[in-house]
Amino acid sequence: MVSSVTKALMCFMTFSLDVVFAALGLERVRWCTVSEQELSKCNDMSKAFGGAGILPPLECTAGGSAANCTQMIKDDLADAVTLDGRLIYQAGKEHGLKPVVGEVYDQEIGTAYYAVAVVKKGSNITINSLKGVSSCHTGINRTAGWDVPVGYLVDSGRMAAMGCDLPKAVSDYFNASCVPGANGANYPKSLCQLCKGDSTGRNKCERNSQEQYYDYSGAFRCLAEGAGKVAFVKHSTVPENTDGESLFLWARKLRSQNFELLCRDGSTADVTEWRTCHLARIPARAVVVRPDTDGTVVFQLLNQGQQRFNGVDTKFQMFDSAAYTAQNLLFRDATTELVAITAQNYQAWLGDEYLHAMQALSCNPNTLPESLNWCVVSTEEIWKCGEMAVAFRKKNLKPAIQCISAKTKEQCMELIQRKEIDAVVLGGADIYTAGKTYGLVPAAGESYSADDNSSAYYAVVLVKRNSSNAFTISDLKGKKSCHTGLGRTAGWNIPIGMLIKRGIIKTRDCDIPQAVSEFFSASCVPSAKQDNYPAKLCQLCIGDNSGNNKCSASSQERYYSYSGAFRCLAQDSGDVAFVKHSTVFENTDGKNTESWAQNLKSSDFQLLCLNGARAEVDQFAECHLARVPAQAVMVHPDTSVFALYGLLDKAQVYFGNSSNENGFKMFDSSTFQGKDLIFKDSAVEIVPVEERRTYAEWLGSEYIESLEGMQTPECAGAGNQIRQYLLMTTVIPLLTLCQIQALD
Repeated sequence: MVSSVTKALMCFMTFSLDVVFAALGLERVRWCTVSEQELSKCNDMSKAFGGAGILPPLECTAGGSAANCTQMIKDDLADAVTLDGRLIYQAGKEHGLKPVVGEVYDQEIGTAYYAVAVVKKGSNITINSLKGVSSCHTGINRTAGWDVPVGYLVDSGRMAAMGCDLPKAVSDYFNASCVPGANGANYPKSLCQLCKGDSTGRNKCERNSQEQYYDYSGAFRCLAEGAGKVAFVKHSTVPENTDGESLFLWARKLRSQNFELLCRDGSTADVTEWRTCHLARIPARAVVVRPDTDGTVVFQLLNQGQQRFNGVDTKFQMFDSAAYTAQNLLFRDATTELVAITAQNYQAWLGDEYLHAMQALSCNPNTLPESLNWCVVSTEEIWKCGEMAVAFRKKNLKPAIQCISAKTKEQCMELIQRKEIDAVVLGGADIYTAGKTYGLVPAAGESYSADDNSSAYYAVVLVKRNSSNAFTISDLKGKKSCHTGLGRTAGWNIPIGMLIKRGIIKTRDCDIPQAVSEFFSASCVPSAKQDNYPAKLCQLCIGDNSGNNKCSASSQERYYSYSGAFRCLAQDSGDVAFVKHSTVFENTDGKNTESWAQNLKSSDFQLLCLNGARAEVDQFAECHLARVPAQAVMVHPDTSVFALYGLLDKAQVYFGNSSNENGFKMFDSSTFQGKDLIFKDSAVEIVPVEERRTYAEWLGSEYIESLEGMQTPECAGAGNQIRQYLLMTTVIPLLTLCQIQALD
């Protein structure tokens, strides 16, 4: 018998909880259900909770679908719903909903499972060689079999999706596939090519068990029987279907040791190594609520419920849907317990791997704009951009291109920030401004070498090998210096910026040219022959064969550009040359047949490293001032980088090769009487940004350090003065803002 004191205490606690819930705006929790059966189970849960005195009261409301439920929660017509990862991403991104309670499925992996790519051992397939192989999937739009692998391949730049048409992208990427459920009229035929159907060959590619290659075990069977070369499944699929664990006849003789996993870094691993070798960790389902809802109240409600209704002796079972002739109602039937989520934001719950896959998957043809507005800043660029728009349209490339003219690159950045235009191609210093000041992000980049996917080169300090006077980078003061030109990246911006940032060169009153002239005993800095510039900056320059055009920024100055600065060093005019890593190889060992270079050997030169050491010229990847990033296409963070890369990747198939016969050439500006218009003429292809998703990741810390050296704190107010040293000294015509419609 309950004592009167106990009764009073229970009454007081109930009253207190009521006050607490009311104060938090949760006098009740309205649970949104996505089907009739779920509504029925929810009503039974509400009665069970009420009968047990669990507060706050649980009410059930019919949403009809997960999408409706998230909208109802946002509109304060409901409070909570349980969603899977993809829907958590959408609810968080679109409505700001947050996950507060997560499902746990077993103690080994807790609130997650892992999506893996499985191949037969000895197949020599890696994640980097999947293009052109045949593939097995659990089903269309399923998490481990479609969402994660497709999202991962698009996000990492391995697969390009023009117009965000993901099924077409998969069809173009794999040789043939079995994707159960991809049998509608809108899907490419190759997605069902490998499917088997039932034992009579009927129901081929159906998204149910009549298709023998459906679901986890079916996709694995597709691989085991040799129909496909890779299967996208979950981490437990191989152990569950090998080593005598499966009752299926087809699996009886299969051994787990004959299969392996593909890792994200290009390696392979044993099938037991899924924790470290997987495509993504897939988060468990979670209960989501509005951002202003106190998640602890929802967890306390459900926690009291699971303590009472998760045992064998209760009529109502929270984690069992058999009584409603269905599966996974309200919660997954495999759930063992519910846990409170501490970091209540959808990004943290989903994790980076899964989040990035979902971002790529959200590339949606229905939300793409009809056209992309491309920003250009000169008459020649407008001309080339107009031709590009027409050429793209003739090949039915999407989205279409429209060309917008702005006065300066910075005006382009401002217009993109305001979402008035979409894209502009920028180089290093401008990428820094676009990212830091305007919040833009890279969507694609250029690569200048077919063998090198890094889309970058290295700025190096080159000296002659000299055993008797092997000076280091800290001994540069008083030396004679050779530069490619004033304001040029490898020859001026990076070395001078880096030396200022590190305190080796000291500036007064922001006068960088004066500081450089006081640091080096003499220099050749082509283009530095200007009013108010110290004469010493041109002292080593030699002009043309007649001695004219001394210190000009053109080939008439024999010490101009990379080969000129190297020549200045080779002919002993200077002690040190600031060039790019390939300069020494292009001008030695017989590569340059001009008289001054024909006898030079690359082994006669060395690099100066920032750590004070010297290194051989082929060690530039470890010994350099900075990795100089390629140009990048910069966009607003809300723009789909996957749609833009998908367009350019497809475009370069037709227009990327300089010998293409389609008329327009992306990487050639000679027809338009200019150089490096839109894209650099030296580019060989457009590449994905991969992991470098921000301006800082694209530029790299060394390059940013050199830029910030040019923008020393005491010069912060002298922005315009600094930019004349920082940026290329090209003259950009001032154009009125106009729009050019590309006509067929």
